[in-house]
Amino acid sequence: MASTDLSFGSIPAFYREVYEKICSPTSGNVKLEVFKSLLVKSRLNGSIVSQIWKLVDSKTGYLTRSGLYKGLALVAFAQQGKQPSDKLLENSESQELPVPALGDLSEVTLLAQRLHRGNPAKLSHTYSDICNLDTIEVNLVPEKKGIFLKHVEYQVTSKVSYSRFNSVVYRRYNDFVSLYDLLLARFPYRLIPKLPPKKIVGADSQFLEERRRSLLRFLTLIARHPVVSEDPIVQFFFTYTGDETQHKIREVFRRVPDEFATSELSSRAKELVPPETLTEFANSRDQIRVILLGISRLKHIADGLAIRSHNYAVDMAELGTQLNTLAAEQHGTGAWITSGSSLWQDMKKGFHAISKEFNLLSTRALQQAVREETMVCERLNLLLDILVAHRMLCERHERGVSADHQRALSTMLSLKKRQMQGVIRGTDADTVEYLENKMVSQESVIANVELRNCFSLLCMHMETQLVHAHLEILATVLQSLVSVQIRGHSEVNVIVQFHQSILSPCRTMSLYFSIDKHVRFAYAERRKKTLVSRSSFLLSCVLLYYFLRVCMSVNGKCLKMKYDTRINVCVMETRERTDRDR
Repeated sequence: MASTDLSFGSIPAFYREVYEKICSPTSGNVKLEVFKSLLVKSRLNGSIVSQIWKLVDSKTGYLTRSGLYKGLALVAFAQQGKQPSDKLLENSESQELPVPALGDLSEVTLLAQRLHRGNPAKLSHTYSDICNLDTIEVNLVPEKKGIFLKHVEYQVTSKVSYSRFNSVVYRRYNDFVSLYDLLLARFPYRLIPKLPPKKIVGADSQFLEERRRSLLRFLTLIARHPVVSEDPIVQFFFTYTGDETQHKIREVFRRVPDEFATSELSSRAKELVPPETLTEFANSRDQIRVILLGISRLKHIADGLAIRSHNYAVDMAELGTQLNTLAAEQHGTGAWITSGSSLWQDMKKGFHAISKEFNLLSTRALQQAVREETMVCERLNLLLDILVAHRMLCERHERGVSADHQRALSTMLSLKKRQMQGVIRGTDADTVEYLENKMVSQESVIANVELRNCFSLLCMHMETQLVHAHLEILATVLQSLVSVQIRGHSEVNVIVQFHQSILSPCRTMSLYFSIDKHVRFAYAERRKKTLVSRSSFLLSCVLLYYFLRVCMSVNGKCLKMKYDTRINVCVMETRERTDRDR
């Protein structure tokens, strides 16, 4: 039996299920990177994992079906406390092989699917695929924590990637800072969005809401990054439920090497980087710079729309308040002031009724402002964040890889010293030790600064494709802008037309006394969701006029001639409008 084949024992159904999930749909083989992620799921210590790896590594970059089965069997034996070896498999010739405990394999399956899509340097994700990677929620916890120094907490929820852990975690702003620092050190050649600033002086509610939205965008871009989202640092942030997260995450991952030191693509960077990369990189950087300027201007315009809607809501509310104030005016209206006219008293009744409509108009305008902020401004902010992250990435690349190279060599030297002293221990040491073992196995690659430069260019190529995939946000923003404006103007139009239907019959002084009655009638009808049309409303005014004339005639009275003329004019205009509406 070859050292990487399996020909002993009965194969459990679990082995076949795992193979079907992670094998290549074309070749039927399993990539070594996928198998390594399986080993991490086993929770075995680093030395045992290294032994299993040596027993199954075929030096071809992939495992066959039997090679995968052998690896699964060795993992199961190791979990039982047995030393992995080929002899164990030979002794199990007539028995069913044990089943390893690997937990949830969804991450491994997603990794296999991503790797099987083709050239690793080519991003095959659409924006819809990126959105399906995860959906994040960040909510502000109402009560501030702390005895003396109060601080704000955020409730962070992952709805897709980490939802299987059924954990809702609570994070402080400093926890986000620790995550940002670690990710920047771990992924110097990837898009890492910036964090919002920390306000030293007391923060008001508006600042806290803006920072919450910014933290939501930050985590959304991290959780939807095809590479960064799979890192143990991100998983720890979304799942750790203990105290002092900012210190714990630094303690666990402070010695983790950067991506170049552990990536399977490092040794292949030269062959994966297209020959025209340098020229295309310069062109793409200029293009994204122009796009960034344009999106910034669009964001400024969208902010202006939302601000105007807010101001309009405030103005309409103030208008309704002032009408209510006029309606509540308590001074008398004796004959000395009005010459016996009840005009002002009738108008006050109308003011009180119509002020409700202006308050409703204010509410609709405020809802419009919220829609503009969430559906337009925030999406533009998300696009701006990733464009700014690309600009910062270009700046890091331009500063050169020499500093990163020196840090990697320093980390390698420190690792060797600690290995000699045997001090690699602690919480989550298996994960960190696994990454460090990968670093040792790639020592010759790490020492090559040219490969690091190629790897940096390769990552730039991949991240630029990721930025272009996110440009689809702009199309959705424009669609949302149109739909939001249509809805907002339609709602305002209904209310304003209702105002017009109330006020248009009242242009003549003789009909002021009926304002309140008309308003109450139309308002009640609209509450029943049967809004009176303009033509029918005007027609009702005509009928009311004739009804009043009959009543006056019965009582032996008549309207004054100066009002009669104006009423007749109003009736004529009403008939003409009714005919036009028909």
